[in-house]
Amino acid sequence: MLVDALLAGVLVVLMVAGVDPAASLLTSVLAALSAAPIAVRRSAPLAALAVSGLAYAGSALLGYGHSKTSGIGVLIGVFSVAMYRSRRVAAGGWLFGAAVVVVNYVVGPYGVPWTDVGMALLQLTAAWALGESTRNWARRAEQARLSVLDERRRIARELHDVVAHHMSVVSLQAGVAEYVFDSDRATAKRALTDIGGAAREALGEMRRLLDVLRTDDQDAEYAPQPGLADLDALIARVQDAGLDLEYEVTGAASPLPAGPDLCAYRVAQESLTNVLKHAGGSAARLTLDYGETMLTLNVTDDGSGSAAHRSAGEPGRRGIVGMRERAELYGGVLTAGPRPEGGFSVTVRLPL
Repeated sequence: MLVDALLAGVLVVLMVAGVDPAASLLTSVLAALSAAPIAVRRSAPLAALAVSGLAYAGSALLGYGHSKTSGIGVLIGVFSVAMYRSRRVAAGGWLFGAAVVVVNYVVGPYGVPWTDVGMALLQLTAAWALGESTRNWARRAEQARLSVLDERRRIARELHDVVAHHMSVVSLQAGVAEYVFDSDRATAKRALTDIGGAAREALGEMRRLLDVLRTDDQDAEYAPQPGLADLDALIARVQDAGLDLEYEVTGAASPLPAGPDLCAYRVAQESLTNVLKHAGGSAARLTLDYGETMLTLNVTDDGSGSAAHRSAGEPGRRGIVGMRERAELYGGVLTAGPRPEGGFSVTVRLPL
């Protein structure tokens, strides 16, 4: 990065300026090499530490003089390795830095006291600890960012499911009411009643989602999440919208955890919504099978499978993708596609 390059440039100038004018050119080169690798400490921290350390140790072994500030490249190198590499690699970087310190203070012809060696090793350890803590903080920040993205995707799926289903019912019932308004007032009134009910349910679920997003400290009252126990109401709603739907349950029904229960309900809701919106036929079948280890939910229709398939594959469509993501979140598998005999099929299998 530009900041690292500028820092390396400033340190190189300071290191070279501190070299005795009477010293050889090699002394200035080693002084520069002890700081120049800081420029690549992010992309190549190990290489930067190795070059800085070898230049620092080489200067001492060749008897070109000693400066406490010339070890700053090693300190920054150990910090960078601890920050950008694994803990095991960082431990190796610390050992390399410690060896460089020993070479400079003990092997070099300076006769410095062991207290200076201990202080240098303490500084090296502090640089390693600071890099480790910075790496942990960055990892937690990234995990928090990913959690926010996952929550946004979850809310997007919820909004898609809620709005798509209820608005499909509203649209179809509005069409029915308009068509029979003059000839069959009772049917038109029933359609308008269904429109009002679907709109109220949509508003209620969206209000619950907005409550989840509240940032104040006030307690929010949450309506219970829908689940398979609400399938009867869902089926009645789509049947009122004009869909000829057959419903069958096999196996011994057993309660599911909240997550898979909501997942199964949303898959049924989204699948039936797609039938209402895209299938050319008017008949569908929903089966729910409670196996010993697996719950299987299947929705089929006798409409235009190709039309449903095109809808599911259009860019920006979240229906099939959202259902598949939900199923995989709870260890399940979702398959969807046209049926050989015509129509469309969606099947989700969730482990019990």
